Amino acid sequence: MIEIKEIRKSFGRLEVLKGFDFSLSEGKITAVLGPNGSGKTTLIKSILGLVIPSGGEIFFDGKPIYKDWEYRRRIGYLPQIAKFPENLKVKELFKLIEDIRGEKGNSEPLIERFSLDSFLNKKLRQLSGGTRQKVNIVLTFMFECPVYILDEPTTGLDPIALIRFKDLILERKEQGITFLVTTHIMNLVEELADELMFLLEGQVYFRGTHSEMKEAQQEENLERAIAKILEKEYAENS
Repeated sequence: MIEIKEIRKSFGRLEVLKGFDFSLSEGKITAVLGPNGSGKTTLIKSILGLVIPSGGEIFFDGKPIYKDWEYRRRIGYLPQIAKFPENLKVKELFKLIEDIRGEKGNSEPLIERFSLDSFLNKKLRQLSGGTRQKVNIVLTFMFECPVYILDEPTTGLDPIALIRFKDLILERKEQGITFLVTTHIMNLVEELADELMFLLEGQVYFRGTHSEMKEAQQEENLERAIAKILEKEYAENS
C-alpha cells in the first residue's frame, strides 16, 4: 500500500527525518507516536506530497508518488487543524469539497451519526471547536478511500462523538481500510491500534504492538513506557 525507503528530510541545517524504512500494513491501524519535533508531521506531509523529501522514495501501490497526484484521491486526510473560509455555511463547505473532487460524497449517514443536521445552515465562524472537528470528520470520511491518515483526530470531541468516531474507524477497518494515526492520547492507541511506530529525533526508535512496547520498557502502562523512553533519552543528551 504505502512503502517508504530511506526517507530523509532537512530544513536548512535541521535534519528532521534521518533515513528510515517504513511500510504501512494493509487493513491495519498503525499509530505513529513521538514527542514534538520527532518528525511525525513531516512524515505525513511527505506521504501526502506536501513536503518533498531530501532523499529516499515513497511508493503507493508500488508506484513512486512524485510527479503524480492521482494517488492522493485514494487517501482520506484529517489534519490536526483544518482551515476553511469562515463565511461558508457547513452545507456549502460539503458542496465545495465535492465540487473540488468532482464526485458526490456520502455525507448524510455521517451527518446523522455526529448530529450535525442543525448546524448545516450555520457559518463556520459560528461553530465551536468540537463541532468543527465533527465537520472535518465528515469531510474526511464522506469519500471512500483505501487509506486514511488522521492527525490528532480526537481534538475537541465530546465523549459521545469520540465513541461514535472510534466506532466509525473500527467499521472501516473491518472493511479492509488502512489507517495511519498520530495522537498523544495513549488510551486511543491501546484501544484501536494494531501496531505503533515511535519516532525519536527523526528515526524509528521502536516498532511493534503496544504490548511489546510496555514489555520492552517493563511498564504496565503505555504512557509510562513512553515517558521512560523520553527520560532515558533526555538523560543521555543532557
